[in-house]
Amino acid sequence: MARYAIGDIQGCFHAFQALLTRIRFDPKSDQLWLVGDLINRGSGSLEVLRWCYAHRESLKVVLGNHDLHALVVAAGFLRAHKGDTLDALLAADDCQILLDWLRHQHLAYQEGVTSDKRYLMVHAGLLPQWSAEQVLRYAAEVEAALQGEDYLDFLANMYGNQPDAWHDNLTGLDRLRVITNAMTRLRVCSGLGAMDFDFKGELPDVPKGFIPWFDVPNRATQDSQVIFGHWSALGLQQRPKVYALDTGCLWGGQLTALNLETKEITQVQSHPLDKPIKIDHKLNKLFLD
Repeated sequence: MARYAIGDIQGCFHAFQALLTRIRFDPKSDQLWLVGDLINRGSGSLEVLRWCYAHRESLKVVLGNHDLHALVVAAGFLRAHKGDTLDALLAADDCQILLDWLRHQHLAYQEGVTSDKRYLMVHAGLLPQWSAEQVLRYAAEVEAALQGEDYLDFLANMYGNQPDAWHDNLTGLDRLRVITNAMTRLRVCSGLGAMDFDFKGELPDVPKGFIPWFDVPNRATQDSQVIFGHWSALGLQQRPKVYALDTGCLWGGQLTALNLETKEITQVQSHPLDKPIKIDHKLNKLFLD
């Protein structure tokens, strides 16, 4: 059995299928880890989600900001934004089945027997004071909110930039919002973990007073092998115990797979049929940035 982690697909169905062909993925014996943002912006959001649902027994998935956005739009709490590619999904006969499956995915996931093959996967980032055990515990709190009978209450109140830092005494929606924002939106933070949600550029341009979350000194998960996506301007990163896999397929870059056993990288170029769409970031400065 081989395990492959794949970066942000974002509805790029044709590139996704090309990558599966290149790694010779066999759903009967292999496993895919998907780092979130399965859907939205590429032309094949419905096709990607249908493929994932059909092969769900072979997948480990964490939710990304675009996946959560789709749930909020489908629930009627927000209109689709300019550049969204959710219409076909929302109009499909199997929409509710697909979105219910999506809603029941992880926010963070860890698996592996030995330390060199044990990975912690999250879509965006982790706050510096969180240990791996805390990450999984806090993620489970949000997962319970998303999967519970009152999940619509959570979706209705999920958006917002405050609080922008973790405190152990946080409760209720504030607590869930910080956890969700860190795991699905974080790129940079202060040394103490105060999050900035405006920056999405390249490493040399990180604003003064902030640090890429994975470079914060003494980060509590520094001994964990962390896989994440979300930050397309960061590009492919293969540092010791840090694997960034969003390589901007949507923007004309590549879709990337990491073999979790061998650390080998496989990539395919973006596909013209996936139709990358230019985003007006002024309209998408919350969960879509």
